[in-house]
Amino acid sequence: MGRHNFKKLKIWNEGISLVGESYKLTRTFPASERFNLISQLNRCAVSIPSNIAEGSSKSTDRHFKKFLENSLGSAFEWETQLIVAYNENFLSKERFEELENKILQIQKMIGSFMDNLGND
Repeated sequence: MGRHNFKKLKIWNEGISLVGESYKLTRTFPASERFNLISQLNRCAVSIPSNIAEGSSKSTDRHFKKFLENSLGSAFEWETQLIVAYNENFLSKERFEELENKILQIQKMIGSFMDNLGND
């Protein structure tokens, strides 16, 4: 098929929403994490919709899938960093569970979107 309008993709919009949540969350972290966990969480969050957008410009679904795989990888990386932040007591259990559910939903959505793309 090729070339999707990324702004109309639910997975991209959910990714953009996660970016906002990530920045909001990391503003509460200790300043000592500025160049560590704060930076890593936010870079991963931004990478999720960015890879979706970049991949949407590709002329084949096969090429788009490569960028979706990168996006999915960033989603798993973000989830791991969220777990680290929780283990370090940087967020409450309630907030952790809320964000974990959000990232799990995004991961499933990206996987389903990939499964539904053609193989050209």
